[in-house]
Amino acid sequence: KNRYCIIGAGTAGLCAAKHAIAAGGQVTIFEQANDVGGTWVYSDTVGKDKYGLEVHTSMYKGLRTNLPKEIMGYPDFPIPEQDESYIPAADMLSFLQLYSDSFGVTERVKFEHHVLRVRPTRDNKCWEVVVKDLPNDKFETYIFDFVMVCNGHYHTPAVPKYPGIDIYSGKTIHSHDYRCADPFKDETVLVIGAGPSGMDLAYEISKKAKRVTLSHHMKENPKTRFPENVTMKPDVVEFTKTGVKYSDGSLEDFSVVFYCTGYRYTFPFLSVDCGIFVEDNYVQPLYKHCININHPTMAFIGLPFYVCASQMFDLQARFCIKFFSGVKSLPSKEEMIADTEAEMNERWARGLKKRQAHLMGPQQCNYYSDLAKLAEIEPLKPVLTNLHNESSQRFLDDLVNFRKDKFRILDDETFIQVK
Repeated sequence: KNRYCIIGAGTAGLCAAKHAIAAGGQVTIFEQANDVGGTWVYSDTVGKDKYGLEVHTSMYKGLRTNLPKEIMGYPDFPIPEQDESYIPAADMLSFLQLYSDSFGVTERVKFEHHVLRVRPTRDNKCWEVVVKDLPNDKFETYIFDFVMVCNGHYHTPAVPKYPGIDIYSGKTIHSHDYRCADPFKDETVLVIGAGPSGMDLAYEISKKAKRVTLSHHMKENPKTRFPENVTMKPDVVEFTKTGVKYSDGSLEDFSVVFYCTGYRYTFPFLSVDCGIFVEDNYVQPLYKHCININHPTMAFIGLPFYVCASQMFDLQARFCIKFFSGVKSLPSKEEMIADTEAEMNERWARGLKKRQAHLMGPQQCNYYSDLAKLAEIEPLKPVLTNLHNESSQRFLDDLVNFRKDKFRILDDETFIQVK
């Protein structure tokens, strides 16, 4: 039996494990937390956990999904029917636990096991994985034929370095450590970054704060009507002792600066011998954003963003396992490098930056059909991308009300808005 190591029991790790089991693999999943669900597992703790490790989850109280449940299930295991399309985080976690139990994944998870080191064996034929059994404070070494890295990318904050930050006398916090709006009562808050978290949390914080400013670099302000105590400003160029200076030359004072500046892709457990490096969130060298070209028995599930996450994770897992199980053969190393270079050159020509190397967005359907065609596997339904694009636009246009929308999928191509 092929021995599979799955790192992480979140949304990506669970379906990777499910498909590896279905392919007849001997599967072991290592999970740092004490439950399945990854970033959907809420914890009041911020900073370090009881074992001195960085808290993984970014989940906060009251979070509801920002995509409809109709596209958040797996292709063969939808989220059970309920009245709302935008569901609470607790429902999402229950769904993942149900999925894991239904396919025999949970019993194969080693909970509270922290992966310390992954490296190729001396003959380059297998993988040596060193983990720490946290409750028993002991180290264990395993040998695997395949490694699937599913550690997510919402756990290590990316904080920009601004001139003058050292003299700023107020408080700073990253959205990773946000749990509720109460600590912002009567504060004056600058939210830096207007991605999904920045928009959502500026709105939530405005319910408690005296005033909130959202700093962003979009060409136009979002159409969303924020409360009266929320204003928009362009990029921050430097900090002062009491606040910031913007790119338009104006100054403003704040008691709190709140970073919604995203996360860094990090794999601290991979040895240099794994042949993977990350440069400004561009993980390379990877074939089709998932297979390690230098060691094609290692895969990364879940790097692309602005996608139908669960659906894409499942597609990537099926794609990789089709090759890992020997049903299909990968192209040569040279062909994989050439294919990747051609794709990346096309991306740079479209004006994408290095940090957007794995951005999909409106182009996601091309990626999905490419994987399905290459591996000769069941493709994702076009309706998923159509609904994802519609929902993403509604988020930008009407942040306050978009979660009241309810959708129903009619067929592989069509959805309707019920209310």
